[in-house]
Amino acid sequence: MKRILLSGVALLALTGMAQAAQNGGCPAVTVADPQGVAAGAFPQQYELSEFEELAGCKLTFSENPEIAALNAKIMGNGELPPLAERLPKEPLVVAPYDSIGKYGGTFDMLSNATEAGTSDLLSVRHVNFVRFSDDLQTIVPNVAKGWEWNEDFTQLTFFLREGHKWSNGTPFTAEDVKFWYDNLVMDPNVRASPPGYALVAGEPMEVVVVDDQTVQFNLPSPKPGLLSQFATSFAQGFQSKAFLGQFHPDINPNADELAQSLGFENGYAAIAAYYGNSDWTDTPTPMLSTPELVDGLPAAVMPSLEAFLTVRDTTEGRRYVANPYFFQVDTAGNQLPYISEQSETYVSENEVRILKLINGEVDYKLQSLTLPSAPILLENQEKGDYTVNLIPSIGMATFAFNVTAEDPGKREVFGDVRFREAMSIAMNRDELNEVVFFGLGEPRQYVGFSPAPDFVDMETRTYAIDYDPDRAQALLDEIGMVDTDGDGFRELPNGEKLVLNLQFSTQGVSGQLVELVAQQWANVGIQSTVKEVTDDEYRSAQSSNQLDVGIWGKGQPLAVVLGNSISWKPPFADYFSARTGMLWGEWVESNGAAGVEPPEYVKQMSADIDTFLGLTPGSPEANELGAKLSKTMAESLLFIGTVNAPGPVYNRNALKNFPVFKTWGFEFYRTYPYRGPQWYLDE
Repeated sequence: MKRILLSGVALLALTGMAQAAQNGGCPAVTVADPQGVAAGAFPQQYELSEFEELAGCKLTFSENPEIAALNAKIMGNGELPPLAERLPKEPLVVAPYDSIGKYGGTFDMLSNATEAGTSDLLSVRHVNFVRFSDDLQTIVPNVAKGWEWNEDFTQLTFFLREGHKWSNGTPFTAEDVKFWYDNLVMDPNVRASPPGYALVAGEPMEVVVVDDQTVQFNLPSPKPGLLSQFATSFAQGFQSKAFLGQFHPDINPNADELAQSLGFENGYAAIAAYYGNSDWTDTPTPMLSTPELVDGLPAAVMPSLEAFLTVRDTTEGRRYVANPYFFQVDTAGNQLPYISEQSETYVSENEVRILKLINGEVDYKLQSLTLPSAPILLENQEKGDYTVNLIPSIGMATFAFNVTAEDPGKREVFGDVRFREAMSIAMNRDELNEVVFFGLGEPRQYVGFSPAPDFVDMETRTYAIDYDPDRAQALLDEIGMVDTDGDGFRELPNGEKLVLNLQFSTQGVSGQLVELVAQQWANVGIQSTVKEVTDDEYRSAQSSNQLDVGIWGKGQPLAVVLGNSISWKPPFADYFSARTGMLWGEWVESNGAAGVEPPEYVKQMSADIDTFLGLTPGSPEANELGAKLSKTMAESLLFIGTVNAPGPVYNRNALKNFPVFKTWGFEFYRTYPYRGPQWYLDE
């Protein structure tokens, strides 16, 4: 058995803290100053009994003095019971980075728009069964207090916290996990098809309730990376059965009648208003999507286990308050989060965002900040009383030609790997690095894993990245793309004019990068126009197969790939990320009834990733297949890599317990490893 569960603390010897805690008070342990208390089983956190034994004390609990007033803003919540009745029997004890925090204040944030560029803020309050610690290697307990694998990785058991409650005070149990999987993720009336992580080699799992605090995932075949999926993904493995279940006809025979009494068409329409049709937990609330029904609704938002709850939702932004039932405390017994409220303002224009950052109007920003913005931000640090750190990035900007373009002439050319190779070697990545990334980056090809594991050789990592405009032009000539009208630009082989429409969003890539690549492609005779669009416009065009070239950051560390096959199967990402081959994806999803059949190498890659995810990570078999997958991805040039470069992370100096991040980007879910609930404001 591979069992990760704390019971008592025969883990480590006491370290003399009995004297320091002789009056019963617990030492204010922090990461910076552990005060002689030994580390627990997991970095920077303890289970309650573990901490009390190691520290030789009995922890007493305190709450935000504003919590009753904050709770009153949460539509549907009743009066609060005492804190001891709101916390689990075994709360998670968190060691703050630098100091025990102060309660209060409003955390000011900028997002691009609803569902576009909001993961910065969402990741501050996010929770799941487990998470990656900030070393980005160690999986640690979070909502679950422990887990257990069987020997062949076909059964994963989670152990939940006794007495854990949703934000409205109802019990959180294993039934909420089974409800999420059976009645939401796998119900075609809620989601047209299940997400990749919910299947194992294309087959569904079975979720079994053992008891209120024990839930098992039984897998049809081994998938060791399922735990990593829960550790990195925004897809939470639970939803409130007591709340959403009242609208589900399989749970409540009167679901439709209840929903109609509240103004919805039926129960599924009510579920859609609260849950949407995906795991993305930042979709508009009923306050925005059905404002005429708000007075009659049971709640403005679904009950949550997150650190903050939505209390206002408009087209200009949102407001959040601390969850009065949040399950974490610090080492002094203070219920987290420290910060009372969050304010999210939508600003889609990059120049306006940068100006607000320079003026110190924002507490933290990572998403949509790119390296070209760093000089002006660094120049104004002292005046704006903020800090900017340049942090290594896992992903990089990629260019993906639409291999299933609606125009048959474009589809023929974009689907020809010789064309994609020509476009790759027509890029002068050294120039891109110097001009756009100030020489701080490293030219690389996209290989499907990032950073590339040891099993990916250097030949694969650097495939078709050497600047060779002569060979690029020879390849274009070879496939019949010549300048027939004498304007200096090549036409398609069928004689039609080709002008690439390069749409981009600053959330995905730097506009300066796109402009420079367009110039480099023009040098080999490929004409294009460059247009900045909003995130929503870009994603809509991508999903409807309207882009000529997908231009977005892309990168998946091995830990993320192990949990989800999505980046290796058409269209190679979800709605929010870099995609291509939308009609290939339609063919796969419809079992060949619609869309365009993908080529054999794509089908083989899909089969290989399913096999890879069933192998023991690090085994010779896994490494060999991983190398094959990376080689196929690189040589297909479905996503053409550019330069791996650092990105800026911004924080106002008044924001405390804010660490230096180890990675810039989405891959480990933004802020999630850096423990947003223990941040605080010291004005």
